[in-house]
Amino acid sequence: MTTEQVVAAVCCAAVAAAGGLLIPWLVARLPEPKDAGDDKLPYAILAGRRRLGVRCAVVAGVLAGSIGAVLGPDWSLPVWVYLAVVGVGLGYVDWRTKLLPYRLVAPSYPIVAVLLVGAAAATPDQDALLRAVIAGAATFAIFYALWFVYPPGMGYGDVRLSGVLALALGWLGWSQLVVGVYVGFLLGALVGGVLAVAKVVDRRSYPFGPFMLLGTWLGVVTGPLTASWLG
Repeated sequence: MTTEQVVAAVCCAAVAAAGGLLIPWLVARLPEPKDAGDDKLPYAILAGRRRLGVRCAVVAGVLAGSIGAVLGPDWSLPVWVYLAVVGVGLGYVDWRTKLLPYRLVAPSYPIVAVLLVGAAAATPDQDALLRAVIAGAATFAIFYALWFVYPPGMGYGDVRLSGVLALALGWLGWSQLVVGVYVGFLLGALVGGVLAVAKVVDRRSYPFGPFMLLGTWLGVVTGPLTASWLG
């Protein structure tokens, strides 16, 4: 690992960890969905879990730090620090409620888009931004089609989340996008199936967002290896 990668990892981890401390504050201020069932755990209670901020800070710091170590001083690092923080919050909420709050996912589109435009202005690789847009639109369309054909198999929150994750993955490359999306589905099927058998989750309905987020992270950290393997 080069000095630049170490510095990038430390900086990303520090900023993401600081952001992770704010996740309980953010979750507590989410509006309750009107169509949620009576068994949904209120966001205020979720936010009040003991040491939640510290745990979120640690996870967000590890995720962002590992990405910084892989990418080094890349102009897209602000995007990944942001997604590490928001992703931890989304993953936590989705796992406990089977919901991906619109108030967290929707603003991520303009935020990620602005950060990528800034990255494009600072890098000579002008194709990366176009690739990101195509990746985001195509992935959103695929997830939308899956949801439209069989709504019980996927929540619309997953559809919304797919586009913003694909935007960021597409910036890095097609191999990162393919790995990120495919691994998300694979983890959802395998790990989700095991957890369903163990009765940790309901086999008929369990959150897919955390697997999408984990797949995205793996798409980034294994991207260089995958790209070299593919030639």
